Amino acid sequence: MPPKRQGPLQTVQRETDDIKRQVDSLIKDARLSGGSGRTEAYQSRCIHLQNLVGETTRKLKKLTKADEPAPVGNYDQRKMEEECRLRGIEEKLLVLVQELSPPQKREEGSFQAQEDEEEEDSEEDSEEEESEEESVEDEEEVDEEDVVTKTMEQIPESGTATYMVISAFKGEQEGDLTIQMGVVLTILSKNEDGWWLAQDSKGSKGLVPKTYLKRYSDQDEDDDEEASEDEELESKRKQSSNWDSVRRAITEIDATDVLSAMGAIPAGFRSSTLSKLLDEGITYRASHYIQPELSQSKLSFKDLFRDPDTGKVRQRTARTSLTLTLWSCKSIPTPGVGVQVLSRHIRLCAFDGTQVLSNIHTIRATCQANNVKTWSFSPRMTGNLPSLLDGDCFLRCNSDAPELGILFELGVTYIRNSTGERGDLSCGWAFLKLFDTNGAPVPHRTYELLVHGGTPYEKDIEVDPSLTRGATGTGMFQQMMLSRKLPKLFLKLKSPNVRTRSQLSALPDTLVGSLSSIHLLVLHRQLLADILLMDRATMQNADLICSPLLATFPEIMDQSDLLDALRKSWLEAESNMKRSEKRDLPLLKRKFVRVYMDNMYPLLYSADLPPPRWADEMVENQRARVIFNSSLEPFHTHTPDSPPRHQAFDISQLTYDLLCMTS
Repeated sequence: MPPKRQGPLQTVQRETDDIKRQVDSLIKDARLSGGSGRTEAYQSRCIHLQNLVGETTRKLKKLTKADEPAPVGNYDQRKMEEECRLRGIEEKLLVLVQELSPPQKREEGSFQAQEDEEEEDSEEDSEEEESEEESVEDEEEVDEEDVVTKTMEQIPESGTATYMVISAFKGEQEGDLTIQMGVVLTILSKNEDGWWLAQDSKGSKGLVPKTYLKRYSDQDEDDDEEASEDEELESKRKQSSNWDSVRRAITEIDATDVLSAMGAIPAGFRSSTLSKLLDEGITYRASHYIQPELSQSKLSFKDLFRDPDTGKVRQRTARTSLTLTLWSCKSIPTPGVGVQVLSRHIRLCAFDGTQVLSNIHTIRATCQANNVKTWSFSPRMTGNLPSLLDGDCFLRCNSDAPELGILFELGVTYIRNSTGERGDLSCGWAFLKLFDTNGAPVPHRTYELLVHGGTPYEKDIEVDPSLTRGATGTGMFQQMMLSRKLPKLFLKLKSPNVRTRSQLSALPDTLVGSLSSIHLLVLHRQLLADILLMDRATMQNADLICSPLLATFPEIMDQSDLLDALRKSWLEAESNMKRSEKRDLPLLKRKFVRVYMDNMYPLLYSADLPPPRWADEMVENQRARVIFNSSLEPFHTHTPDSPPRHQAFDISQLTYDLLCMTS
């Protein structure tokens, strides 16, 4: 049988693996030798590897999906991952070149480079040349105040650059200029406080915030000057260890800082840390953690086994496997005037004090109109409770970290009435440590957790300092009155019953989710084990697997409304099954696949279903309407006169890519 042809992307991946092995070997040899005797040889190897990285990067950028001899699932994502790997290798080589260069040569090289820049720039004053030479000679003596002062002096005070408006701004005070999105403005003066004097095409002048503008022409002299200044500042970045914080303090304007300065939010509010992690990709989503994990040899699975006698997924014990119920939050401060709250929610995950160890699970809170400072969960309602509102959760984590616990971040999604800007704020956080100093699990009972301000990496920050500002006295009565004012989270840890414990043991070693959908996850896990461990010809076979359910179920996991629709459809199917049929595992799996393919698969790729958007009431109502109509009129009942509308077909809708999913 002839060998299987490799595609261009797979060839590039293997070349990248080979380059990475060479770079790792070079770094190890260079650091073991201490740089004595063979520095020039190591430098020549660095140059050779840098050329290889450049050639491989150029080859990768020229590749297209049409070059592949066979369909490749998630082609764009794989290509992007290879580009990130090559950039990481290139950064390692740059660091190694700097380590191999002698200190004297580096200083002479930087000094000579600055002299060349001074000769090319004929418009600089003699005073600026002298200040630059003095800054080069006194690199090690520059402190934080000098860096800030010098950076502020480099901000241009005036100019005639043209900028385009990227967001509409309505003037709120006398002297402000009202602008519309897409309008081109002429900047007459740039002030250090971020408010620039601008003139529109009608001749009107006024102040506008610089964050609403972007450069319109790359040929402007002022733009060239700013670009050269940015390059010069980047070259001096290594001279000061606190440069990142200084630059952020000067150039970046955080929306939370603006709202705090306006008095719209309490001082302890911050930008949501967990929301930023969710926006980075699927790394912290449930769809990533339900996939099996490969062993170190990459030839078997680490957390997925099948019992050959019973045909079920072999149960695995984890260090932490429990259920919890969120009850309420009390005395949570609210944003002030000018900020409209779109959603109140809690995000929770496994946390060891330094990093997130699991997926991030979100639960939306409800509150009464006359008491918005008290949040509640699991409201009473007719029908099935949506998983997004369900306060009953489960947590599995197999980490052996001594500080392992559950991180709760209280957050709100808001929109500013003046600008229409959306964002996520953290109203505080709480942490429940799951093990004591002796390593024993904490008791399962009700806990009253104090909500702290800031981020989980900040300490001793109050959510609202005004609550304790006027507190005096150390008596018991004063302390009781003060304790009632502080924000708190109430929850209960529970030990799962026998049936729930058995279901949890069939799930991945690390996962956080709603307790109402655990039976769906168990069925998905069972189908995953059957296809990956029994249906494949050999364990080394990594070809694409034709399984629409396995290919699309992760997308359902990240869309709570579709997961609720699947839960409802499966409950209806179970209600029509006999008791003996429910105990028949092969029959149960076949019926689950049929329910999924008849109801969820067409709905997932329906052209009428808008993409999900968090805390957007209009989008949520549209999706609920489409999902409800599909439950009344299933897709297989449509007539030829009124066929359902679907998205364009892609091979990833049918095929499960084992290597991509488990990476």
